[in-house]
Amino acid sequence: MSHVALNLVVLHSNDLERAQRFYECLGLQFTRHRHGSGPEHLSAELGDCVFELYPLSPNSASTLGTRIGFSVPSLEPVITTLSADPSTIISPPQDSPWGRRAVVSDPDGHRIELVQA
Repeated sequence: MSHVALNLVVLHSNDLERAQRFYECLGLQFTRHRHGSGPEHLSAELGDCVFELYPLSPNSASTLGTRIGFSVPSLEPVITTLSADPSTIISPPQDSPWGRRAVVSDPDGHRIELVQA
């Protein structure tokens, strides 16, 4: 049986800079990229996976229904930083079978599950 691993996640955003600031609160570090004549976008390497933010254009499909999760070293400081905008916190930190977790909303409305590593 072959090994299957996730290597790319792409979300579309109405405002790349605003989305970048949000995801940087989680600890991601972005670089700007452009492939050929495609749009400029942001890319962050997370181990073997690349997380990219592309601008939402009239021709691109919405990724709003996509839910993703990140493991963060410490959940409380992230939640404290994100709490500046109370509408960001969907489900506050609580213990679960998967560890301490919370659900937040990024600036575009994507739901993001955070689990303390």
